[in-house]
Amino acid sequence: MQKRFTIFRKFSGISPYIWSVFSILPFYFIFQSSSTREIIVGISLTILFFIAFRFAFISKGWPVYLWTCILIAISLTMTILFQFIYFAFYIAYYNGHIKNRIAFFTLYIIHLAATTFAINYNLVFQEKLFLKQLPFIIIICISVILLPFNIYNRKKQGQLEEQLEDANKRIAELVKQEERQRIARDLHDTLGQKLSLIGLKSDLARKLVYKDPEQARNELKDVQQTARTALNEVRKMVSQMRGVRLKEEIIRVKQILKAAQINLVCDKEEFTLTNVSPFLENILSMCLKEAVTNVVKHSNASTCQITIEQSWNEICVTVQDDGIGIVEDQDLTKGNGLQGMKERLDFVNGSMEIISNEGTTLVMKVPNVVKQTVKEELK
Repeated sequence: MQKRFTIFRKFSGISPYIWSVFSILPFYFIFQSSSTREIIVGISLTILFFIAFRFAFISKGWPVYLWTCILIAISLTMTILFQFIYFAFYIAYYNGHIKNRIAFFTLYIIHLAATTFAINYNLVFQEKLFLKQLPFIIIICISVILLPFNIYNRKKQGQLEEQLEDANKRIAELVKQEERQRIARDLHDTLGQKLSLIGLKSDLARKLVYKDPEQARNELKDVQQTARTALNEVRKMVSQMRGVRLKEEIIRVKQILKAAQINLVCDKEEFTLTNVSPFLENILSMCLKEAVTNVVKHSNASTCQITIEQSWNEICVTVQDDGIGIVEDQDLTKGNGLQGMKERLDFVNGSMEIISNEGTTLVMKVPNVVKQTVKEELK
């Protein structure tokens, strides 16, 4: 398929053509002079400016100061001799790309002072060609003041976004590594001992099969029972790895409280969170499960109230019971799974608050990281 001819390059807009006009423009001002020597000097300075401009962009360290000072000197000379001030725009654009903070502010001040001097010089001597382009000179002044900061801040923001993306990638890799290690530990704890037991009992049954058939059958029954137990534990572990949605956990909570003869009070039959990641919802589900387990085991309560609220900036899960409350001098950092819940919430920048007043109230909050459109709907 034949490519269509395009006037402007993709993603570049008209900026290359604006720079092209700026590159041709100095020759118009140079040829306004009637002196051949001034024309030669002007053309030489213009060529030297673009060469220095190129070297300034590819240089690092102290040469940055050298090339920038050369650019400022040429711009100052062109403004005084030919009333051509537009090289200041090039220098302002280049200053915004200087990464070093000290170099940026130093060269910014030098350039601003030189441009101010050149403009005042031409205004004092009432140069006609200079006064004709006064509106464009005002635009150049604004560019010299604002453009470097605009480009500098935009590049800083881009660097911070890249660093943030790299940090998120490293965190993701660390999370994956930690999850692999956790799975390895769970597999070792779940299957290692039981498979070793199955191997030992199988060897024992093989040795007893002729000497004591009855004992061999008992050993094989133990092997069978151990294998079933290991299979159930593996299934349970795989189910936990899949992650639990909040509405699924609510169903289990209802079953647990019903079995414990504790009345459940909630404002909704089903809790559905809007545009929340499965990871965050899984953490909330595990914390809710642990909180309800504590109510069943330790509160001696007759009623448990669960409230889940989602606003534009946070998700709040409240579990309240009418039990015996927190015992005085009890260390809340130990036991009852509270420390594990706190660690899970801390991992997602969440918080947990325990209130003991006519029972126990557990308030868990996590930031609500959702899309902007969804935030507007929640407000």
